[in-house]
Amino acid sequence: MMTSPPALPTAQIDPVVAAALAEDAPWGDLTGQVFLPVDATASAQLVAREDGVASGLAVFAAAFRLTDRAVRVTSGVADGDRFAAGDVLATVTGPARAVVQAERIALNFTQRLSGIATLTQAFVDAVEGTGAAITDTRKTTPGLRALERHAVRCGGGVNHRFSLSDAVMAKDNHLAVLQQQGLDLTAAIRRARAQLGHTTSLEVEVDRIEQIEPVIAGGVDVIMLDNFSLPDLARGVDLVAGRAIVEASGTVTLETVSDIARTGVDVISSGALTHSARHLDLGLDMTVTAAV
Repeated sequence: MMTSPPALPTAQIDPVVAAALAEDAPWGDLTGQVFLPVDATASAQLVAREDGVASGLAVFAAAFRLTDRAVRVTSGVADGDRFAAGDVLATVTGPARAVVQAERIALNFTQRLSGIATLTQAFVDAVEGTGAAITDTRKTTPGLRALERHAVRCGGGVNHRFSLSDAVMAKDNHLAVLQQQGLDLTAAIRRARAQLGHTTSLEVEVDRIEQIEPVIAGGVDVIMLDNFSLPDLARGVDLVAGRAIVEASGTVTLETVSDIARTGVDVISSGALTHSARHLDLGLDMTVTAAV
């Protein structure tokens, strides 16, 4: 069992879940209203159909809480815990209409987030012993970034900048503009650095070996080696020689990440953690009981 990551604040969970519930049942659950007695109760278990890593238990609970505060959810695992097929991850009890209405939204979120956590854990396991950290990118589902980034942490990964407002990261398009204007790369980085406070990180992406020295000379905190071959990654690490954090990025997969880590890079970023994670197979096994 790994150490659970910091909990997501309710302020980040509730607006997202409330919007999903409103989308799914804007005028209530008609089926539940005509088929389920108003005084019927339900009990359910969130059961894993496959092995994985838990994430989104608080989001799961919020779907029921925001539908009807009479519903009670008890978690059997914590976010970040590994589980096996057949394990009970949570139990739900309360008014049947509310439990049935919230079921799909609760599962959608938990399956999505646990899928991201499980894929991230596979990446982390693949680089174990190398010293390389696995991080996500901004390739997240619009509106779900805080939740999906939490899922990455549940899987043992770390987060890149949360938004464009958090840090400076000059990419190929930024550098192309500098080149078109005939500006010196090192001087441009130094000028950018002079405009930043001491707590703001500065990262620059490069796609050629010959860009490394001018970028390092500008005084960056992080240099990203984008789509470098394995030999060039190793050479790049040697050229940087500890003067900045070295990040590798570009078409990073579960099949390639171990070889990338062994080149000596400090960080490996992969959009696949969020944009290519499949939903984990979780089910809500339910029993409905009518009042006597």
